[in-house]
Amino acid sequence: MKEISYVVVFPNIFSKNKIPLLITNIKKILKIKKQKFKSVKRDNDVILVDANDPVFASSAINLLFGIQKIAIARQTKNEFQNIVSEITSIGGNLLLKGEKFLVKVEGASKGFLTKDVEIATTSSIIEKKQNLGAFPGTDENYDKLLYTYLTKNNAYVCIFSDKGNGGIPNEIQKEKTICAVYDELSAVSCFETIKQGNDVKIIVCYRQKSELMNLAKMINQILPRLVQDNVELEFFEIKIKPTGIKNYLIYVNSILQIMLQYSNIRISIALSPLIFSSKFIDNSLKQIFEKKKIPIMPLAGVDSNLFNDAKEIGLERNLKKLENLVSMSTNEVPIHVKKVESSFKTKKTISIIVGPNNVHDILDSFEENH
Repeated sequence: MKEISYVVVFPNIFSKNKIPLLITNIKKILKIKKQKFKSVKRDNDVILVDANDPVFASSAINLLFGIQKIAIARQTKNEFQNIVSEITSIGGNLLLKGEKFLVKVEGASKGFLTKDVEIATTSSIIEKKQNLGAFPGTDENYDKLLYTYLTKNNAYVCIFSDKGNGGIPNEIQKEKTICAVYDELSAVSCFETIKQGNDVKIIVCYRQKSELMNLAKMINQILPRLVQDNVELEFFEIKIKPTGIKNYLIYVNSILQIMLQYSNIRISIALSPLIFSSKFIDNSLKQIFEKKKIPIMPLAGVDSNLFNDAKEIGLERNLKKLENLVSMSTNEVPIHVKKVESSFKTKKTISIIVGPNNVHDILDSFEENH
């Protein structure tokens, strides 16, 4: 009989009271990514996914927020000897010659301590895998982690695990938030807006058509996070010189004027007190409140993690541009208001079926509507 490998999803601490929504999102993303599955169900504090292809399913699920880590694992009964035998067999087969290994067992033990399992399993591996010359490491020094998680009735012996994206499950905040993408900083801000549970409507702003390829690449990384199979994007051209801090702030303020024209109550702005002057931020917030709307500042508490988020959405090659944006000085730049009526005349709306590579779909649809 073939052993089943499950995808085990570990909700982070912020999502443990939101597991039903996370299960809903897992089912959605698997259907969008055309990954077949038999079941998605809860087993105490983890979510168990029985998928036809655990590798591709885990990759799809790890696009979601609200996850601490995700693993491909084998299931056995939560009984001392069963656990020791399974880790010895499965974990031992993962070891390479001469590797230092660490056995880590966490979760709900029944009639024994998890530490006892770790000690017994370590001894068993040393005894039964003598030919490998593998030996135990420490918490600070090991080559391979052999991790097992215990629920009330089951033990999950991990074959592979990966770190999750954190945050909270998509669309926990029911009110739709409007979000603009116009450069690397705004792309990270949009990513953080979704990560914080907001259901977003994305508009795309540009100063010249040469920017569209770069913007399309960034949006291509963001779209799968929306857990939607079809997304509508709206494009606006804003005719402002693309160089200089003064022009950049006029550009950002102009984009805010466009966002304020929408009926959406919640407005996500890509501003951070670590980057922009308090004068500029205060003025932006004032404009939002005057329109009786609610500002969302997803970057307010983000510091160097800004660059980790940039890497997460595939902006490794754009980090220098992001560094330049972050290090600009805005203290002495006056605030200008530019009328944006002409930008609305350039508005183009396109509908995208979310797939593995939407860059050319975005650009082709844009040209068709131009």
